[in-house]
Amino acid sequence: MPDILIQENLMVRMQEDIKRALQKPEAQRHWVMVIDTRKCVGCNACTVSCVAENKLPPGIVYRPVLEQEIGTYPNVGKRFMPRPCMQCDNPPCVPVCPVNATWKRDDGIVAIDYEACIGCRYCITACPYSARTFDTGHTYSEGTPEQMQYELEPNFEYGREWPRDEGSPIGNVRKCHFCLHRLNEGELPACVTTCIGMANYFGDVNDSDSIVAALIASPNAIRLKEEMGTEPSVYYLV
Repeated sequence: MPDILIQENLMVRMQEDIKRALQKPEAQRHWVMVIDTRKCVGCNACTVSCVAENKLPPGIVYRPVLEQEIGTYPNVGKRFMPRPCMQCDNPPCVPVCPVNATWKRDDGIVAIDYEACIGCRYCITACPYSARTFDTGHTYSEGTPEQMQYELEPNFEYGREWPRDEGSPIGNVRKCHFCLHRLNEGELPACVTTCIGMANYFGDVNDSDSIVAALIASPNAIRLKEEMGTEPSVYYLV
């Protein structure tokens, strides 16, 4: 079978996993992501699609791809590791927030209330994965002869529009939320659908029939900094 058909089948199956999970109460599902580092080629398609999907301004990156050089000359190579928010079960960012602007939802996603956030950035310091960034309000075309209007259009996160001329999320901390606005409509996160190597898998770990439940049971599945007790919801296949 051609690879393109295999990839499509996996995507369709993950879509079905999501729709099945959405039939359950929020507290009975737990969203997880599995990233196969053996398939990641460092193309940054996931990063670009995330920026486009969430209309992220300069300095805000929800899903960077980290690079590491491995081997000894002349046998050297690169290893790539996409690093979204880990959506920790025990998130260090939550208890340090002085205004309770960030919290863990029943489905495992760590969310931010932009209207409550005061921009103190304590959560940025507390996150051991450097998964949070601060929106300073800049645009890519500011200072040029013409400010591009599309950069001022509202972005859509957490179920509502956020016009950039009305304040939030300017002055707030921002992070990956597994494209919650897409999940609510039964769609996969943007980074999953745009990966050219099918290195990303997403679904409900509480569903024993889901792809992700099978993948994280494999012996080569790991989580970053598990010794810190954060209990991440992002797994890596190595």
